[in-house]
Amino acid sequence: MKLMMLALLAALGGCAVGPDYVRPKTVLPQSYLPAGEALAEPLAWRGSTLPAQWWTLFHSAPLDALIAASLQHSPTVETAQAALRIAQENVAVQQGAALPLVDLGFTPTRQKIAGTLASPAASAASIYNLHTAQVTVSYTPDLFGGNRRQVESLQAQTSQQRFLLDATYLALTANVANAAIQEAALRGQLAATREIVASQARVHAMVLRQVQLGQLGRADAAAQEALLAVAEASLPPLEKQLAMQRNLLTTLAGRYASEGVAEQFELAGLQLPDNLPLTLPSTLVEHRPDVRAAEEQLHAANAAVGVAIANRLPNITLGVNAYGSSANRLADLFKAGTGFWSLAGNITQPLFDAGMLQHRQAAAQAAADQAAAQYRSSVLNAFQNVADALQAIRYDDVAERAAERAERATANSLAILRSQLALGDVSALSLLIGEQAYQQAKLARVQARANRLADVVALCQALGGGWSTDLAR
Repeated sequence: MKLMMLALLAALGGCAVGPDYVRPKTVLPQSYLPAGEALAEPLAWRGSTLPAQWWTLFHSAPLDALIAASLQHSPTVETAQAALRIAQENVAVQQGAALPLVDLGFTPTRQKIAGTLASPAASAASIYNLHTAQVTVSYTPDLFGGNRRQVESLQAQTSQQRFLLDATYLALTANVANAAIQEAALRGQLAATREIVASQARVHAMVLRQVQLGQLGRADAAAQEALLAVAEASLPPLEKQLAMQRNLLTTLAGRYASEGVAEQFELAGLQLPDNLPLTLPSTLVEHRPDVRAAEEQLHAANAAVGVAIANRLPNITLGVNAYGSSANRLADLFKAGTGFWSLAGNITQPLFDAGMLQHRQAAAQAAADQAAAQYRSSVLNAFQNVADALQAIRYDDVAERAAERAERATANSLAILRSQLALGDVSALSLLIGEQAYQQAKLARVQARANRLADVVALCQALGGGWSTDLAR
């Protein structure tokens, strides 16, 4: 017992072998963009963080409702939550290894001894009953901190799963927002295409009247009819894409496609934020869940090196192998003279293993080096994501303004051409060219607006979304 106490005191006062974890010291840039490149107009609000529910920046009640339903019913979220619970339970299991193990056993037997052998029973009977009740206690002192390092590694993996859950929330909300924007874009394209079809139908009727009056030839009517047919043919593909987009939204909400969702989205119902909070570069790594998960992976790998080192050192096991009572009758258990006990200790030092433990330690160190490189890669990717989104937003503003000007210009030009065609001053071919230009400009404006909204979502996702697992509880 004295040896057990000494080993316990040594375990409590000893240090864990292996490297202690230190957060990576990464030199971060002071800006997301190269020097001299200005931010877009809505990004003037610097040093702020996104709200936890960042999608509310679009001021869309249907979007808010659909994202709330998705977070509640998505199997992807449930999978990530279960992974976190598994990691938490694994930590509890490993923490239990630091305490003694106690087993209670009871073994009733009936035995017959061969006549050629002496009976072990006090009564010398060859057939007798034996009832044995015993307690077994074993304890392995964590002398070199191998178990503590294992617990540390599992705790880091638990934190990693927590950040991966954050990343799941962020990815899901971004996917829902992007799907809603794409639906709104498809509805906008459908509306624009239907307007174009209706307009071309009116022109076609006008051209037919002029053919009857002899002002235009049959070739002009055929050309306008062909253009009308092409415009009508562009409707079914858009309608198909919209139907598939509705299925995607339904699935993201954790429902079957046959159930559908009530929310519908139009570009007019999705507002661009007046100001976009832009996290400072020095704090980006704290807000990105994927970067934080990569850091915890590095922490876990670092602790695994200590586990590998401890496995090469002596291992001591102490315990009461058995403490109990045996009797021929159950009623005699625990009476005087029936007790027995044995106390044992064991120490094991690996002497020859063909270098396996050494190579396992080298592999653990290589895994830690790999995790460090992956962490640095995650940081670089995070800054690239933000830079890409910032530049996209800046050029989106220019593109949308240009698309609006092009739509107005082609609309004015088309109105003039129609008036001139009615007076016989221009050919039908000129009108067809004008209609094609207006159609392309109208659709381009819809797509430019959708691109701008989608790139705002990309920026929110690149900045980490402001989401935290604590907010989901």
